[in-house]
Amino acid sequence: MGEIRIPSDVALIVSILYTDDLMFEAATKELYREFGKGIVLNFSAKFDFTNYYDEELGSPIFRRFWRSESLFKRELLAEVKLKTNDIESRFSIHNKRRFNLDPGFLSAENFVLATTKNYTHRIYLRAGIFADLTLIYKGREFKPLDWTYPDYASQEIRELLKSEREIYLKRLREGRNVSL
Repeated sequence: MGEIRIPSDVALIVSILYTDDLMFEAATKELYREFGKGIVLNFSAKFDFTNYYDEELGSPIFRRFWRSESLFKRELLAEVKLKTNDIESRFSIHNKRRFNLDPGFLSAENFVLATTKNYTHRIYLRAGIFADLTLIYKGREFKPLDWTYPDYASQEIRELLKSEREIYLKRLREGRNVSL
């Protein structure tokens, strides 16, 4: 029988898709309110991998990332997704979101997104929320999988997450494992 071990806490990272800077500011303010102190990561790019969100959000669409200052327990991923869905809903007009929040967690070994959509590789968590194994860390880099969204498979986002992984590991080494 294997020994039960509780894995280390993880870094909460939220992707924010938006077209209006005021809506970006509103989204980050809500993330601070719900999840505590955090920082906007040094990444900002036009989101041009798909036109999936154009009808709802408009265009051009931009993406930035927000990271919580506190680490959190992996098992809270579904709760985080439910809260980000609520934030999106509160700011929606005529059932159209004004920004899209995609929460996930970063660990030493992978990056996992939360989603409401089931698929063959996704694991059901609870309350209609699934975990999507998006990237794995292997050979000193994040590697995409067959099902990884093209934007997360991009070198730019994988490099950002690799940098964040180093910060995360440093936080663990220093014992700054204060969880939400």
